[in-house]
Amino acid sequence: MNRLFKSLWGYRGFIIGSAQREFQLKYSNSLLGGVWAVLNPLAMIIVYTVIFSQVMHSKLPNIDNDFAYSIYLCSGILTWGLFSEIVSRAQTTFLEHANLLKKLSFPRLCLPIIVVINALLNFSIIFSLFSVFLLMSDNFPGLVFLALIPVFIVLIAFSIGLGISLGVLNVFFRDVGQFFGIFIQFWFWLTPIVYPVSILPESVRLMMVYNPMYSIINACQEILVNQHWPVWQDLLPVTFIALMLCLFAMRLFRNHASEIVDEL
Repeated sequence: MNRLFKSLWGYRGFIIGSAQREFQLKYSNSLLGGVWAVLNPLAMIIVYTVIFSQVMHSKLPNIDNDFAYSIYLCSGILTWGLFSEIVSRAQTTFLEHANLLKKLSFPRLCLPIIVVINALLNFSIIFSLFSVFLLMSDNFPGLVFLALIPVFIVLIAFSIGLGISLGVLNVFFRDVGQFFGIFIQFWFWLTPIVYPVSILPESVRLMMVYNPMYSIINACQEILVNQHWPVWQDLLPVTFIALMLCLFAMRLFRNHASEIVDEL
């Protein structure tokens, strides 16, 4: 493991350069360029705020705040978006860079790391805008906001562990990627993101303990909507799952790293 980290550190220039190049290519042929990285998330925040708070007057149970549902919705969708981008791109990264893997010799784990860096870059832009909205609407949670750091660390570990595992399997069994594309759509709607968990029947609410993304998104919503510290004990199961997934992903990758290029 130590050797792996040294190897990745030795290729840090390649990783940073690739992440930067990928971000630039995303907007290279547009007139506004990187401005779209700000306009798209800004439009999403404005639409959710105006539609749900001003037009539909949507409210959360027991919360007397015109912006509560908009904040609830944005915090859930942004958190899910980070998870979805990391996992979805990590599961296809070896296939997308097949020519690069065949032509160059470099640590293969550089590719998932580049995925995480790009996802975090996109997320940091949109979440910064969301934070500005919280400040301007007088809904910033204050010191509790710092609790998001460990929550996002758990989220990233869970996402990359799952993403690398699926990425390796997807090289040998292409149905894995197709199946997960369908599965993640059901997963989204089975997670309380656009609806509060309180509206669900008691029997369904009890089953949320088996959904690892529920505890992460619920922690973010608790911080940003209710401005409360999350219940850290609720995050212990998903933290354990994230660590196990990362260990499994590394073992799976090490066992099949030499076969990936041949299969591609």
